[in-house]
Amino acid sequence: MNLKKSVGIAVVLGIAFIAIWELYVRSLGYVSELDDNKALWAIQRAKVDKLSSDDIVLLGSSRVHFDIQLNEWEEATGVRPIMLASDGTTPTPIFKEIVEETDFNGTVVIGVAPALFFSQPGKGFMWDRPTKRLRHYYEQTYAQRANHYLSLPLERTFSFLNASEEEWSDDIDLKTLVNNIKIGNRLPEGRPPFNNFGFVDADRNVTMFEKTKTDTAFANGIVKIWLGGIERRPTPVVDSVILYYQPLIEKLKKRGGNAIFIRCPSSGKLREKENEIYSRTVCWDELLLQSGLNGYHFEDYTQLNQFTCPEESHLFSTDARIFTKELVKILLEDQQISNLKTR
Repeated sequence: MNLKKSVGIAVVLGIAFIAIWELYVRSLGYVSELDDNKALWAIQRAKVDKLSSDDIVLLGSSRVHFDIQLNEWEEATGVRPIMLASDGTTPTPIFKEIVEETDFNGTVVIGVAPALFFSQPGKGFMWDRPTKRLRHYYEQTYAQRANHYLSLPLERTFSFLNASEEEWSDDIDLKTLVNNIKIGNRLPEGRPPFNNFGFVDADRNVTMFEKTKTDTAFANGIVKIWLGGIERRPTPVVDSVILYYQPLIEKLKKRGGNAIFIRCPSSGKLREKENEIYSRTVCWDELLLQSGLNGYHFEDYTQLNQFTCPEESHLFSTDARIFTKELVKILLEDQQISNLKTR
């Protein structure tokens, strides 16, 4: 068999294998989606340096990421926020970097997910994740940028390239499949893979999978992870977090900027656990008192507290759109944000 024929057979077999694997993956319910990685995040971070005093930057963990919808915010105000929320993290290091390393004088909306927000500054994976994203933003090479942009068309086309930065996830890219092979103690006993339950678009707007709402077993698997995580968290760190924020808030205010705290909805047993461990009086109320900032807690507004989270921690996309519209109305009424559509 000559070389040309061998190459031809190899190409045909390769294409056939990819097609079969892609069809199989889609039969399992996976869809082609972008990888919400540090490179995608860095593209949004780069926009902060060019923003005006009318602009909005969204910080927080996955609740802000899922619950605040960019299209609805822009439709109501004429301003499209920059989404810098990162799943499973505290917003503190990102807020610090924006205040100290940029001249941004718009409004920073900071999501408060109690178990993540009230954690010791500078310690733990909640701090490490956003720090790694910041490091990538400053240190990324031209080759890394080119690689990211070249990967986008492929990620939008093939479901089997689904990937995330979660160490143990249910994604089906090669790296994740290898990580989920149990070898020794690498995959902790009894710890299920983390179920990916949403996808992002180019500006990191999130849409929750329909499956999360319709498949109770799937949603309950995610709930178990949330409950297990909150039970492993240490006692809330309140004073240290507030002391960390105070000088940053003052610096932002001095140059004409503003910050707002947001407590997005949770429900079910997770909400009960949060109220038990992270007392509103001790955590949320004290944060607002000592920081001097305005805060918007979903429990305080009828239009914000009527939602049930499918996996007890995040809003389904249709509810998230309503939540965003109602939240924006409240912020506009309180003159916390600008409405460019009325100018």
